[in-house]
Amino acid sequence: MAKKSLLILSGALLFSSCSTFFQIANISPSASLKELSHSNEAPNPLYEFFYSDTLENAYLREMRKTYNLEGLVSGPMKEPDKILNILDWASKQWEHNGSNTPTKQDALTILKEAQEGKQFRCVEYGIVATSALNSIGIPARTLGLKTRDVEKVMRGAGHVVSEVYSKELGKWIFIDPQFNIMPTLNGTPLNGVEFQKAIFDKNANLRLINKAGELSEKDSKSYIKWIGKYLFYFDVLFDQKTLNSSKFKSINGMTKITLVPVGHKEPRIFQRNSKINYSYYSNSLNDFYRKPY
Repeated sequence: MAKKSLLILSGALLFSSCSTFFQIANISPSASLKELSHSNEAPNPLYEFFYSDTLENAYLREMRKTYNLEGLVSGPMKEPDKILNILDWASKQWEHNGSNTPTKQDALTILKEAQEGKQFRCVEYGIVATSALNSIGIPARTLGLKTRDVEKVMRGAGHVVSEVYSKELGKWIFIDPQFNIMPTLNGTPLNGVEFQKAIFDKNANLRLINKAGELSEKDSKSYIKWIGKYLFYFDVLFDQKTLNSSKFKSINGMTKITLVPVGHKEPRIFQRNSKINYSYYSNSLNDFYRKPY
C-alpha cells in the first residue's frame, strides 16, 4: 500500500518538475522552502483543547473492539512502536483516491465504506489514524497542512496528516498515514515544525521510517521533496473529542487554531475562493504544542 502510494508520489513529482508554468501562474504551489521561526510566548489561556476519555468513550470502544486494535499493540512494546503499528494498519485500509469523500467524516463510517470498496483522500487517512490512536489511549489529532501560497494557488495547497503525543518521549510526533511515514532525527521522532526545520537545514541525520524499518533513500528523497512545501501553516481542531458529528466544540465560534510562522501573514482564503473564518491564529509553539492533559 505504502509502496504504491510512493510510486504515485514519484509520478506526481515527475509531473511537477515540468510544471514551472503552473507555479508562475499560481495554479499549483511553489516548491521553494523558507527558513521559519515561531515564538515561545506563554500559552494563551483562551485556547482549550478537548480530548476523549478512551475508556469511557463508547465510540472509541467500538472502534477498538471492531478492528482488534489492542491486538496490534499488545505485549512488551515501546510507545513509538505502538504508534508505528497503528500507522501501518491505517495506511493499508484502502487505496488513496483524491476525489472521493465518505458519507460522514468519522472513522467508523470511513472504515465501513472502505470495506465496501470505496477509496478516500488524505483527510480520511488522518481521521482514521487519529481515532485509532485515541482508541488505544495514545492522544492524537488530525493535522492540517497548508502551503505558503495557500491563498493564491488554485489547487494542491493542502495536505492532511496526524500528530500523536508520546508520553514516553514527552512530545508530539508527526505521522503521515497516507504514505505510512514517521520522520525521525537521530532516532527521535519529530513534530511538524521540527520536520520542516530538518528538511530546510538538509540535515543528514533525517530519516523516514515505518513499521518495516527505514525507507529507501529514493523513496525518502521523493517524499521530502514533495512534503516540504506543505509544512508552512499547521492547523488543528480544538475539539478532538467529538468523533462522529460535524458539530465540533468551538471557542467564540472558532473551531481551530492555526500556527503561523513569525513575520508571515495569517491566511484568510483557501485556494482563492474558500474563506478561512473558523480559526484563531498564533505564532507560539506553546499554544500549538501543549500537552494533551
